[in-house]
Amino acid sequence: MSTIKQQDFIDSIADALQFISYYHPLDFVEALADAYEREQSEAAKHAIAQMLQNSRMSAQGHRPICQDTGIVTCFVKVGMDVKWDKTDMTIQEMLDEGTRRAYNNPDNPLRASIVADPAGTRKNTGDNTPAVLHLDMVKGAEVDVMIAAKGGGSENKSKMVMLNPSDSIADWVVETLPKMGAGWCPPGMIGLGIGGTAEKSAVLAKESLMDPVDIQDLIARGPQSAEEELRLEIYERINKLGIGAQGLGGLTTVVDVKINSLPTHAASKPVTLIPNCAATRHVHFTLDGSGPADLQPPKLEDWPDITFEVGENVRRVNLDSLTKEDVLDWKMGETVLLSGKLLTGRDAAHKRIAEMLSKGEELPVDFTNKFIYYVGPVDPVGDEAVGPAGPTTATRMDKFTDTMLEQTGIIGMIGKAERGDKTVQSIAKHKAVYLMAVGGAAYLVAKAIKKADVVAFDDLGMEAIYQFEVEDMPVTVAVDSMGNNAHKEGPATWAVKIAELDEALQK
Repeated sequence: MSTIKQQDFIDSIADALQFISYYHPLDFVEALADAYEREQSEAAKHAIAQMLQNSRMSAQGHRPICQDTGIVTCFVKVGMDVKWDKTDMTIQEMLDEGTRRAYNNPDNPLRASIVADPAGTRKNTGDNTPAVLHLDMVKGAEVDVMIAAKGGGSENKSKMVMLNPSDSIADWVVETLPKMGAGWCPPGMIGLGIGGTAEKSAVLAKESLMDPVDIQDLIARGPQSAEEELRLEIYERINKLGIGAQGLGGLTTVVDVKINSLPTHAASKPVTLIPNCAATRHVHFTLDGSGPADLQPPKLEDWPDITFEVGENVRRVNLDSLTKEDVLDWKMGETVLLSGKLLTGRDAAHKRIAEMLSKGEELPVDFTNKFIYYVGPVDPVGDEAVGPAGPTTATRMDKFTDTMLEQTGIIGMIGKAERGDKTVQSIAKHKAVYLMAVGGAAYLVAKAIKKADVVAFDDLGMEAIYQFEVEDMPVTVAVDSMGNNAHKEGPATWAVKIAELDEALQK
């Protein structure tokens, strides 16, 4: 029998959520570093370099790896012999209190992203509660906790299917993953839950993402079960697709494939696929009654000495004097360094703008010859102009893009990952451009933002329209004014190159 103090549990949750907001698990850092060394695609190599540099900067500065500081998911296993010192709070209430304290920490405030009434008003709860709790009773006298903060970009790409018993899981995964786009910020991990029931397979998949990155060890020793064979098959087949870092084409799309399974009905084969992202954030600790969790920080020297350096093929742009004609000669794949003023806006702001335009109302800001950046930043601390401010998934703004290009005067957009086919056609029609910033490099991007002011819709919180003043903000031309699309051409090119490399190795 052990007695666990409620306060120790609350403190441990708060400490863990702060800890994972700025410390990547080192196994994931090492996997990214290995992918960087192997990568032959220049665009993918640059993207991974930005992720690694951002990771080190976040660890050093104790600021979030990503502006999307996630929805909290916690797996708690309580030993049957555990006694709590107080019984006035449930485990859900203790978890929420720890979450509230972590996200409202004045030294490192984390972005509150949770909205209540999801089918209605979608009002932000203000403190990122409630957290998602998965609770089990197990043998023993300890409380085992695995906690993660999962970003919306990767969570939104989750897929579930009820396969026939004779269907191939690997075929379904390899067919499904390219359709997910790059909004989950590859390279990362994918978790598979197989069996149980429909809802249980999703929990199994999510829990698998808490496991360490060990696929290279598995490759070295060889598979010893059907599940390990499946992991290797999926890992190899996905990476041969050529999707690459940020979907720009390259050798590494996934750094690991994890599987959890349970027995299932003889007529069923439920499978859920959940990707993790470049902001892989999780930690595991155990409480035994001796006090709160002792989370040991990694050493900065454990990070690889890899930094993002712009090459010779770089275009420096003054946003304050830019015109529509100036962007016509920008080419897909170019690196661009932006300086000057740009406006921000994401889902809620775009919806409000569209409603105002439909009513003939005057907009509160002038978008003429401006770029709009799809971002919801973290609040600043100290002398920061803004907290971590990486891009959000651009496809969520696709349904508004034609209206924005036709009626507001914007000449370009900045976001994460690909655009839909109709949106690419609209960009080409209006001779605009779409620039991609690297997902998973939010703190690095924030260092380029020298001033940030809310200029409209301040009631929307992090979804308000800001005016940023930036200096040498790095982006890539993902869709140019002719409609050339890096997220189509890059993976297609690298899928062919990988096939040619395989063929050459087999000779």
